[in-house]
Amino acid sequence: MATEIVDIEANGYAFTARIAGPPSGQPAILLHGFPQTSMCWDDQLSALGDAGYRVVAPDQRGYSAGARPADVADYAVSHLVADVLAIADEMGMDTFNLVGHDWGGYLAWVIAGSHPSRIRTLTSVSTPHPAALGAAILSDDGDQAQRSSYIGVFRQEGGKAEQLLMGEGGSGEGLRQMYVGSGLSPEKADLYVRAMTVPGVLTAGLNWYRAMDAESASGLGDFDMPTMYVWSTEDIALGRKAAEDTASRVRGPYRFEVLEGVSHWIPDEAAETLNVLLLD
Repeated sequence: MATEIVDIEANGYAFTARIAGPPSGQPAILLHGFPQTSMCWDDQLSALGDAGYRVVAPDQRGYSAGARPADVADYAVSHLVADVLAIADEMGMDTFNLVGHDWGGYLAWVIAGSHPSRIRTLTSVSTPHPAALGAAILSDDGDQAQRSSYIGVFRQEGGKAEQLLMGEGGSGEGLRQMYVGSGLSPEKADLYVRAMTVPGVLTAGLNWYRAMDAESASGLGDFDMPTMYVWSTEDIALGRKAAEDTASRVRGPYRFEVLEGVSHWIPDEAAETLNVLLLD
């Protein structure tokens, strides 16, 4: 089934979104991470849409031209959560299956934990439960702290991260090296470099990091909905300790899937495997 690109008016902004599947299908929302866009879900949109689901994958706040406020404070997690719920409301999705990757996975955990009545099922791809991640960062072995050290660079204001990622002449060479060096194909890397070097997009994406705070994921309720966490062994950003500890943070039906030899970029690199897991 073909994917349609539309603008969705929600929470005072216009979000560009990819939509697939019949309007009467069971709803699902797919949330991308950094530094990507809803393009990362192209294979999942096709598979889920063909299976009869009504699937919406928005370019989130900062990534959509019509939803790119200037202030760092506008990227607080509370605003990001409100965006997703408003998109769901606009699409008539009272309850929905929620899938997120990377930052989208973090956001999915927060949405499901703070608004459980809206969520049919939760799937986080790559990103562990926020409390498990926090505990792993503070762990004595230092593994996750080292993996997460890039966050401190991304949170700096003043353009240092932008300069690092944009590279010489603003070509996006730093981004390209990051993508390919962490396992993404050069072809996919070029697609995302083009998207992230549109003026304003990279800074907006980095503002997610700059606006984040520890309280955004504190006090999340029990996760009673069916929950799946998909982690890959070659993920350079997210290690095994937090991945394995996530099970202790979920009370309802839980499934932990480990993809051997796959990098952080699961929706792109292991699309067919992920599609089977989601449909199952």
